[in-house]
Amino acid sequence: MNKFNQHTGIAAPLDRANIDTDMIIPKQFLKSIKRSGFGPNLFDELRYTDEGQPDQDCSGRPLNPDFVLNQSRYQGASVLLARENFGCGSSREHAPWALEDFGIRSVIAPSFAEIFYNNCFKNGLLPIVLKDEQVDQLFSETAASEGYQLTVDLERQVVVTPTGEELEFAIDGFRKHCLLNGLDDIGLTLQHADEIKAYEEKRRQNAPWLFDAIK
Repeated sequence: MNKFNQHTGIAAPLDRANIDTDMIIPKQFLKSIKRSGFGPNLFDELRYTDEGQPDQDCSGRPLNPDFVLNQSRYQGASVLLARENFGCGSSREHAPWALEDFGIRSVIAPSFAEIFYNNCFKNGLLPIVLKDEQVDQLFSETAASEGYQLTVDLERQVVVTPTGEELEFAIDGFRKHCLLNGLDDIGLTLQHADEIKAYEEKRRQNAPWLFDAIK
């Protein structure tokens, strides 16, 4: 999993509440359990004017010019501004996979669906909860200034605007540690690789018939 410490990027405003996981990555693209390759189908029903299909080449598909991520001023955006209850709906982990694969490193919203929020941390994506009025401010400033960039500083737990204003956010200490060090569940487990190996060797000596049975 990629580490997250400090990131500066163009902010894109998705001015819509209750964005569910099926809108983030529609159900027909859930065949794969790889963590990559979902970026072209992020927000598929909003980005394109036709109906997307699995394994389809998206390079020639007709784009919806009104969708924020298709607009030239937001090309290369890596910070997504959203409204309340972002990531609601089913618990598919493909949603943060698609956002990360597209290039989004952080999503800022007044609230998130709990399962989506948890899944973000397991996939190197930083969800940030700010107050409604703070999110409103960021939406207004983004609309008023082309190329508007935000700096997300996880170590200091602040979002920094182009004027230097700092908006503080809260985060669980363990989740912060995992993101700063790029540790997902597998990475956390591998930190104890020596202890696991020692336990397996001890079990092999004490109960060798168990290991013989699974050759």
